[in-house]
Amino acid sequence: MNDTTIGIHDIKNARILVVDDKPDNLDILVDQLEEFGYSKVVSTTDPTKAVHLFAQRDFDLVLLDIMMPVMNGFEVMDRFKKTNKIVPIIVLTALQDKPTRLRAFNAGAKDFLTKPFDSEEVMARVRNLLEAHLAQSRLSSFNHLLWQQVEERTHELSLKNEELVETQLQVVHRLGRAGEFRDSKTGLHVIRMSHYSHLLGKACGMSEEDNFLLLHAASMHDIGKIGVPDSILLKPDKLDAKEWEIMKQHCAIGADIIGKHQSKLLEMARVIALTHHEKWNGQGYPNGIKGENIPLIGRVVAVTDVFDALTSVRPYKDPWPLKRVISLIKEESGNHFDPKLVEDFLGILDDIMVIKERYRDTIDGD
Repeated sequence: MNDTTIGIHDIKNARILVVDDKPDNLDILVDQLEEFGYSKVVSTTDPTKAVHLFAQRDFDLVLLDIMMPVMNGFEVMDRFKKTNKIVPIIVLTALQDKPTRLRAFNAGAKDFLTKPFDSEEVMARVRNLLEAHLAQSRLSSFNHLLWQQVEERTHELSLKNEELVETQLQVVHRLGRAGEFRDSKTGLHVIRMSHYSHLLGKACGMSEEDNFLLLHAASMHDIGKIGVPDSILLKPDKLDAKEWEIMKQHCAIGADIIGKHQSKLLEMARVIALTHHEKWNGQGYPNGIKGENIPLIGRVVAVTDVFDALTSVRPYKDPWPLKRVISLIKEESGNHFDPKLVEDFLGILDDIMVIKERYRDTIDGD
């Protein structure tokens, strides 16, 4: 059974590593975790031992103190990175200054807890990160299994090329929908986005083959949101700086979930997931590339994604009027967006509106 749902049993059986050089702090955290039902908690006051444990075992979450003798938390995270394991880390510290927080996030931390801890807040953050990590891991395994099934079917039945492409399209569509289930009440955003991108790709002169692939690959642009906690993804208010840093990670997460493939379709989907939030002026994320160094498909989806986001309902806003959206897109020409693509997009606006009406969300405004 290919079930990607994460239940309470999965979360409570997650493997957690707790590292703090103060035995009293360690005991408090371990007791809290066990009280909340976590049954697989490993702890140590020795950061060197923590590095060894991390390398030898598979963990789903690490709670890591920063100020420790022999090896501080930043050094420990650096050693963790060398294992190439992707495990979320919650940093524990009495320090509250901004440089420490930024250094922790840049080192790979996913969350930050300041001592003394509030028990309920600690458990809420632990659960959110575990749920996101386990969902991402299971989805990655599901993706691998799907492709294994494709390869077996290809070997056993000697599929014709067009049948193989159809199978790939089914994988792409299902994974694209998986990402949308956490971010939207319907999957119509994916459908609209894909068709908008297809229209814009044609208008800017993409080849027929590439534009066909774009129609389908664009549906996976936000698959990485499967790795963003609901408390951030569905927050009705503006994200704070720490939450925004976590949100921005969905691009790299999406590219990692899709992985590198010989398939043109999957490779295009990976590039789109990674680059659709880059900006023409180099102020985007995750890599701050600019101008034509951003792949064309990423630049195309940047325009269509923003257009649909602004004209649709989101947890934190009502849809904008069309005139206001077009005004913003024009203002961002040469800043956020490729100026040529803005010109092409405005030239096909009537066709764009036909698609928007055809796949209209019932919750959208006028």
